[in-house]
Amino acid sequence: MVLVILRTAILFFTLLLIMRLMGKRQIGEMQPFELVITLLIAELACIPMADASIPLLYGVVSVVTIFVLHEIMTLLDLKLKPMKSLISGKPSVVINKNGIDEYQLKRNSLDISDLIESLRTAGFFSLDSVDYALYEANGQFSALPKENYEELQTSLPLVIVESGNFDRKNLAFTGLGEAYFREILQGEGVKKIKEVLVLTADGTGKLYLQLKGEKFRVLRVSYPDGVTW
Repeated sequence: MVLVILRTAILFFTLLLIMRLMGKRQIGEMQPFELVITLLIAELACIPMADASIPLLYGVVSVVTIFVLHEIMTLLDLKLKPMKSLISGKPSVVINKNGIDEYQLKRNSLDISDLIESLRTAGFFSLDSVDYALYEANGQFSALPKENYEELQTSLPLVIVESGNFDRKNLAFTGLGEAYFREILQGEGVKKIKEVLVLTADGTGKLYLQLKGEKFRVLRVSYPDGVTW
């Protein structure tokens, strides 16, 4: 009996650690320990039902152990601030006044495309339309828009450069070659394309440029031959 309880507890904490390490993308809307409990209870309930050679009592003891661990975790989460951060994690601010925080993205196993997708889902299509954006501890996305954010997203921005690499598909869509954007970057003092964290362009000629480790900048250009989208 004691062995069953110990094995269940070890499995619980192992899964909790793995889910915390996997980042917010994997969590969904539950706290990490709540997701672990959901997975474990489902599995532990199935094993004694599927295998008659395993005493049913083992399944019951395991599920009860999970319940007790849940109550302990909930109590720690409510009463102790340091434990709350350790168990459930902290919100990660991925966009601030300086632009995208690359470190926070990587820390949560996210990239620029994931961030832009979350922004679009929340109704924000331009990276400069929000002052702050964050992923909550449960993985939910929140954003604080600029006062005039609707005026800042009158056309769909396309990612031209992400993490030092050109997006060939979007380049083809715009009808503007790689050389055109390289020339703009050179004019902004960018020596190597690898220095670019993100470059987006919308159909009105607004570019959002952020170099790695630097504050973002918004540029206005006129596309050749009246190109727009």
